[in-house]
Amino acid sequence: MFAAGELPMLIGNAGRGSAAIDAWYRKYAASEMKDVMLCFAHVHTGTLHSKQAIADPAQIKGMKIRPSNGTMAAFMSLLGATNVQVSAPESRDALEKGVADAIVFPWHSIITFGIDKVVKFHNDQKLYASTFAWTMNRRWYESLSPANRKVIDNHCNNEWAAKVGVAWGDDEDSGQGKLEKMPGHTIVKLTPEQKKAWRDAAEPLYVKWIESANKAGQDGKAALDALRDELKKRDALN
Repeated sequence: MFAAGELPMLIGNAGRGSAAIDAWYRKYAASEMKDVMLCFAHVHTGTLHSKQAIADPAQIKGMKIRPSNGTMAAFMSLLGATNVQVSAPESRDALEKGVADAIVFPWHSIITFGIDKVVKFHNDQKLYASTFAWTMNRRWYESLSPANRKVIDNHCNNEWAAKVGVAWGDDEDSGQGKLEKMPGHTIVKLTPEQKKAWRDAAEPLYVKWIESANKAGQDGKAALDALRDELKKRDALN
């Protein structure tokens, strides 16, 4: 169920989106993460960064791409790309040596990891989100004194999901403005038709997630609708 937060082009704001995914997921955490205690969930978002301008998903076919997570790897495969699985610190080297042609990554991390030296084109869209869960050993938590549990409870909540999402998300998103001002860098603006093409191309991933949720004993379509409603309510739907 948690993987719904990583469906392409679903979450439009990391801070408000973190609060939304956290609020939505608590209904499922008790069964899906029953062996641990969920403190809170949050996300960061990012896009496609490449050596050449890419505006249409059809251009992805035949490319070698370093994906951000498993869901994005499935999306790139769906579009006909070969996934290059390397860690974040290894990404610049892979791009420099031609092992990869593009990378799906958060905005500011492109600068942090020096990847701005090798990719000069950046898609102006919220292509992906990566989900994170802060968890702890349930038996350890239950062994704590009531006073210590209260300290944890005061920080394991939706308010803190939003705080972490805002802090990390705003920092990452600030990279777009910085890259825009750097010589030689281009923010690739997409037309409404091109954005629709990306969304249409991602639709099979939504269908697959609904099927997986159904197999897990949930109503996948209703769950996804509920997540969209939560995101919309918090002005975080992409």
